[in-house]
Amino acid sequence: MTRLLRDTLEEWAGEARVPDDLADRALRRRAWKPVGAAVLVAVMIVAIAVFVGGRREPERVVVPATGITLPARPSPAPTDVRTDTGNSPPAKLIAAGGMAVSAYYVTRREEISETGQRVRRIWSLYDPRTGGYEKTPYAWVDVAPGLQVAAVLEGDLISRRLGVLDLNTRRMLTWIDLEHPVGSVAWSPDGTRILATAYSSYPDILEGKGDQAAPPRGGSPRTGYYIVDVRAGTAEYHALPPMGDSLPGEAPGRPFNMNSRQDLGWSLDGTMLWMPTATHPDRVFLTLDGQEREAPQDQRYVGYSRISATSPDGRLVLGPDGLPTEITEAATGRVAGRQRVLQLHAWADNDNVLALGCAGECDDEFHNGLVLVSVDGSRMTQLAANRKSDKDGAWRWVLTPR
Repeated sequence: MTRLLRDTLEEWAGEARVPDDLADRALRRRAWKPVGAAVLVAVMIVAIAVFVGGRREPERVVVPATGITLPARPSPAPTDVRTDTGNSPPAKLIAAGGMAVSAYYVTRREEISETGQRVRRIWSLYDPRTGGYEKTPYAWVDVAPGLQVAAVLEGDLISRRLGVLDLNTRRMLTWIDLEHPVGSVAWSPDGTRILATAYSSYPDILEGKGDQAAPPRGGSPRTGYYIVDVRAGTAEYHALPPMGDSLPGEAPGRPFNMNSRQDLGWSLDGTMLWMPTATHPDRVFLTLDGQEREAPQDQRYVGYSRISATSPDGRLVLGPDGLPTEITEAATGRVAGRQRVLQLHAWADNDNVLALGCAGECDDEFHNGLVLVSVDGSRMTQLAANRKSDKDGAWRWVLTPR
């Protein structure tokens, strides 16, 4: 396993939103080079914590909030290409087709004891007033489709206060007080509800010193989740224990997750939820009430993300990590094109994809940046400056529909 996988493991577990720093999208990306078992074990020790947990019926609690009117999404949505290759992190909006970099974050490790560290995210948020990004004081941010409002968590770790921020005015539309502290927020695909994953303690804690620091054994502190209906003004809590490690004697192939951070996500149509695994398939689907269900047959995702792998017209499907990557026909599975990039992230339109491209001749997979590449791989536009993604302080983008 290469250090690229370690970087992306850290991105999801400690940020894993991905990955791709112990971060939210741990295991969101597979490495593009083969590795030995010893390296795999070493990376997993750094990136995950082992936990054995059971399932119980979810608890449902409805908390009154304050309903608000959300600003309208742009119609039609802009589709122009916006780049910033001169600044890292970016100073100007980065966007292409139907997707934009709505926010980004950098991580830093902080010592909290002689043998303990925590991974903190510092978020910057798109500011339509300037066309750039503004550093925020929030613990977590997520921008709704349309780039008009953001959900934010007050404070710098986990929070009992969730806000909805108008990006254009920078005014807080509402604050919602929660009984259970939450560690992440995610807008529904239609931009009307917020999914907030609850934790009993901050999940991005490491034990040890320097590069030897690893998540403590004992499992994830996830306790449940809220579904906040912003327009109706309700916050509905459901208890949901974390997914644990596989147990001896269990059926082979049963999904499990040993990571401390186990944020939930929305299905592509917003009718279901999913929780991440450390296996393949990469997610287990749930009803909105927390009951496990079979995966929807007509939905394909970019691995360990909330983004659709299927093109807007339904013809093509993004493939796994490269180098090179490939895009296939949805109906036949035939290869429609190959691209000299590391990862395919999201469709800009039916013919172009936002991807992780590598600098130069790709002799160092950690020297990379966001690019726009055509399906056949013949055209590539640099969207963001290349950066060393395995270095502390490297910025990590969040993509949102425009």
